[in-house]
Amino acid sequence: MKKAIVIGATGMVGTQLIKLLLQSELYSEIVSFVRRPSGVSHPKLNEQIVDFEKTEKWSALIAGDVLFSTLGTTIAKAKNKDAQFNVDYNYQYWVANFAANNGVPAYVVVSSAGASSKSSTFYMKMKGQLEDTVKTLPFKVISILQPGQLAGDRTEKRLGESIGLSVMNGLNKLGFFNRYKPIQAREVAKAMINAAEKTQSATYTLEKVFELAK
Repeated sequence: MKKAIVIGATGMVGTQLIKLLLQSELYSEIVSFVRRPSGVSHPKLNEQIVDFEKTEKWSALIAGDVLFSTLGTTIAKAKNKDAQFNVDYNYQYWVANFAANNGVPAYVVVSSAGASSKSSTFYMKMKGQLEDTVKTLPFKVISILQPGQLAGDRTEKRLGESIGLSVMNGLNKLGFFNRYKPIQAREVAKAMINAAEKTQSATYTLEKVFELAK
């Protein structure tokens, strides 16, 4: 049985991922690194409340069989691009770097459809930069998931996101922007767990994420 490391456990995908990992017979321990308590209690769950800025406090604890990364924030919540970059890029990279150097063999990260370090869009460029950087780390297997717009229940309500989902669903029906097609957070979480069983590194576009979730 495996030990999973999770960052981003209080987000939409992370919440579903924790639920599925706790139910899974493949994992005997889940160590979750969060900035605030999740409110979840389970014998298999070891929740670590950390300040990601203070790497010396938690870097040695990043040890196990798989690192699952669903960490991320929005520009609205972060308030500015620098703050968002700090969470979406720096925090993710720091954890991944420590995991790789601590001998964690597998890494599964949620990126985004359209991610590219050459993009002129801040968010897509940031996600692409993270993808490029983590690919250089000495993991045995790196799985990058590029889902479309995430759908599902959040602990916080985001009116703009709800409107965006409705608009995207309408455009998809007309045959537009299909690579950004909304996908349920639980499906992404299922795909992450299945990706962790792969023996070769890969980047999974939206269609492949749907397939992985089956």
